[in-house]
Amino acid sequence: MSEPENISIRALMIFTDVYETQNFSIVARREGISASQVSRIIHQIEDALGQQLFYRNTRAVIPTESGHLFVRYARAMTGSLEEARRELNERTLEPSGMIRINAPVFFGQRHVAPALPGLIERYPRLSLELTLTDDYIDPHRDPADVMFRIGVLTDSSFHARAFGQQFYHLAASPAYLHRYGILESPEDLTRHKCLVYRGSSGPNRWLLRRPGEEWVHFHVSPLMSSNNAETLLIAALGGMGIVLFPDWLIGERLKSGELIALLPELEMSIKTEPQHIAAIYPNVRHPPLNVRAVIDYYIEAFGSPLYWQT
Repeated sequence: MSEPENISIRALMIFTDVYETQNFSIVARREGISASQVSRIIHQIEDALGQQLFYRNTRAVIPTESGHLFVRYARAMTGSLEEARRELNERTLEPSGMIRINAPVFFGQRHVAPALPGLIERYPRLSLELTLTDDYIDPHRDPADVMFRIGVLTDSSFHARAFGQQFYHLAASPAYLHRYGILESPEDLTRHKCLVYRGSSGPNRWLLRRPGEEWVHFHVSPLMSSNNAETLLIAALGGMGIVLFPDWLIGERLKSGELIALLPELEMSIKTEPQHIAAIYPNVRHPPLNVRAVIDYYIEAFGSPLYWQT
């Protein structure tokens, strides 16, 4: 049995055009060839597949059932080639124009904004629009090209590039610990002054566990709760009480000794599921060059492990 003929990408594109126009002459004019050449190319594809793709008469070219089936594959193959060409071409281009970035308020202030000068130095043709908000953002309705988000990654309608996992620490100032003493166990929290962040869904839960064990929710009666993390951090630094905060928020304070990590042998969180810091963007097969450039830049800027965790 003889080997089937190879089908070129150009032949597939001509086949798709014939399928859509149902006319050899129109396709011939577009391609700058004769209608008989178009007909011959279609015959060659049919011979290679062993299937008739069109019914031909004097008025029209009608796709057969095999033609309807094959066009899906032809479009996929030519589309993949065009996507590859576009991506390769973009590698020779420079990111430019507007990029709209959205981030949570305190994370944006501490870790997104400080890296922006380096981003613009690398890509001077970019212009930036930065929005900081802790409100839920629907990128299908709200204008945002790249969204920095912290939490459980569940929405499959978006692509996500995770920078790393978020970890929590119980911490208090040296002055507070000098006055009230060190925690010996999680049960000691009941006799300590606790400063609790209160979000839109209520006060954060304080969850602790030994590695590999189940999470335990420790109920605390807060001395103060607030929807402003900065206020709680200032209060903790002033010796007012204990906080449960993520590493990106208090990592520098722990390194400097302004805050002391408590019960370091335990794992801590506000949710039972792992929470990741990620860049999210709409679910498209080929994200724009600007989006890829910004995310790649922050992957480099945040480092691995994340610089506030080292």
